[in-house]
Amino acid sequence: MSSSKYLLSWIYLVFAIAGAILPTLANIDFVLEYGPAFDIFEFIRLANINPASQSLSRDLFIGAGAVMVWIVSESNRLKMRNLWLVILSTFLVAFAFGGPLFLFLRERRLIEIAEEGSLL
Repeated sequence: MSSSKYLLSWIYLVFAIAGAILPTLANIDFVLEYGPAFDIFEFIRLANINPASQSLSRDLFIGAGAVMVWIVSESNRLKMRNLWLVILSTFLVAFAFGGPLFLFLRERRLIEIAEEGSLL
């Protein structure tokens, strides 16, 4: 198997790690500034407080929604395991984590399928 396939999966994993850390740091800053409870309604209000933030929020919502549909479809097509982990982490951590995590798991599944094919 080509080492570039393994390299690509590790690149996705690095993005997933950054996608977990950076949004979490911002969420910690939010909690420190707005109180110990994570007020989702205040978070959404602030995410839509001006046209620039509205644009980014809507862009993320629509893009993440479309990608989640593809993630479920692609997971079923490739008979991937652990889809629940991707979906749960997307909602509990960040789409910036769940999306790259899925890509990492997908690349690993494609490698697995290719290796199974070479054994036959």
